[in-house]
Amino acid sequence: MTSAADRRQHILDEIDRAAELAKRDPADVQLIAVSKGRSVEEIEPLIEAGQRDFGENRVQEALAKWPALLARYSGIRLHEIGQLQSNKAAEAVKLFDVIHSVDRSSLLSALSKEAEKAGRSPAVYVQVNIGEEEQKGGCAIAHIAAMIEAVRASPLPLAGLMAIPPLGVEPAPYFALLAKLARRHDVTGLSIGMSGDFRAAVMLGSTTVRVGTALFEDA
Repeated sequence: MTSAADRRQHILDEIDRAAELAKRDPADVQLIAVSKGRSVEEIEPLIEAGQRDFGENRVQEALAKWPALLARYSGIRLHEIGQLQSNKAAEAVKLFDVIHSVDRSSLLSALSKEAEKAGRSPAVYVQVNIGEEEQKGGCAIAHIAAMIEAVRASPLPLAGLMAIPPLGVEPAPYFALLAKLARRHDVTGLSIGMSGDFRAAVMLGSTTVRVGTALFEDA
């Protein structure tokens, strides 16, 4: 069996190779370990291997396991990467350092209000429904400008744009489209790429890849 440290190093090496092929600095790409559904016992070896950025989909699951880990380890940054309901805004602001799924003004308003109350301002990504899928979260491409403007007027720092391409199709055109939209709106951060496609995402400008299976399980 491969160790957590070995799996992590393999992913980092792959990120380095993809970045170098694209003539990018590998240091400009952040690796998030997607720890949703993973136990504390699975997460700790990655922390001990040096991983410090972790992504969770659900506030309640994160609250159940991360406070104890945060008390034991320093420097950890938690990322909320799933769909977020406005009624979870207070808990999300207190727990997460970055929120990747801001896709509507009502959620932004709730987060902004709770940030001012808590004296804590997590950075946010505007999630884009890049494949225009009815069942998927994210703001419509036509609404990106308005959402970016709203975030920039809020107390929350704008981290960039996030998207998840449709399943079962070549993701590269969607990554390229999001990168184009980011340039158009003067946004530098791109949260794109997961276990199966992070190499392509890095080559097309990703600054943050979200990898779960490849970090926690042997190939």
